[in-house]
Amino acid sequence: MAQILVRNLEDRLKGRLQHRAKRHGRSMEAEAREILRNALKEEGGTPVGFGTASVALFSGQGIGLEKGEEIREWRGFPLKPINFDE
Repeated sequence: MAQILVRNLEDRLKGRLQHRAKRHGRSMEAEAREILRNALKEEGGTPVGFGTASVALFSGQGIGLEKGEEIREWRGFPLKPINFDE
């Protein structure tokens, strides 16, 4: 395993790291590793809309979305509030 040394760390930043580590029940070193892991996670592809992600999640689960029955993304369409008085 590799090691790194961080020099000239501001006292305030070190204090915040100590507080965060204590809150998570870890050492400062373990907390710094976790912060680095989360910051450097590989991104899983291009971001998609909620509808696209939902359909992809449930595809093949028997909800009737076959090839050609894709749900279009609703982008750029004006939204009109529902009128319940009619």
